Amino acid sequence: MAGHSKWANIQHRKGRQDAARSKLFSKLSKEITVAAKMGDPDPDKNPRLRLAVKEAKANSVPKEVIERAIRKSQGGDADSYEEIRYEGYGPGGVAVIVEAMTDNRNRTASNVRSTFGKHGGNLGETGSVAFMFERKGQIVYSAGAGDAEAMLEAAIEAGAEDVESGTEGHTVWCDATELAAVAAALESALGESETTRLVWKPSTTTELDLDGAQQLLKLIDALEDDDDVQHVTANFEVSDAVMEQL
Repeated sequence: MAGHSKWANIQHRKGRQDAARSKLFSKLSKEITVAAKMGDPDPDKNPRLRLAVKEAKANSVPKEVIERAIRKSQGGDADSYEEIRYEGYGPGGVAVIVEAMTDNRNRTASNVRSTFGKHGGNLGETGSVAFMFERKGQIVYSAGAGDAEAMLEAAIEAGAEDVESGTEGHTVWCDATELAAVAAALESALGESETTRLVWKPSTTTELDLDGAQQLLKLIDALEDDDDVQHVTANFEVSDAVMEQL
């Protein structure tokens, strides 16, 4: 089982610090609506919806907002969103995956391409960088959930593949198709997680210096600021010294 990754730290920290609360709520609500529209509106019968609701609760989305998003999926006037993945390269040759939900493919593609260009990146074709990532389930627990040994034991029992433990917490990795089951087993053993979601996990990474990391984070911030963009993932990591300055 691996040591704690700075890549996971940066992803987690940025998600907490940079997203304006109202924008974050809007994106989480959109995921709930789409998940409920694609399947059953009952989270107990719809694994994707259950995970979307769990993630929303972890980010303090009010119960009434969650319920409204589910109700919206059942209305005849519910927006029709298309899920699209964009791939490209950021500053320093870092691979970037952008996941979007849009009701206007042309608008979103134009905005994403423009944002890449303005921040020293290039939008590529579908498949141009995805081979450098694996689709995985990610479950994050705080350091207070237990020590590394306890987390490892619980993760193995739950059917997880890997655990990364450090001073800031524990990240449990599992097969994407097993996320709901592993998350439920861990919740029974350890209580509520901080986050539970599907992510693109880099299989290779590019190390950046402070300047390169700052440039890349500006690109990620700009992409995340787009209302159509749900998630942004990049395969970079930094040294401890650079991490302290970010």
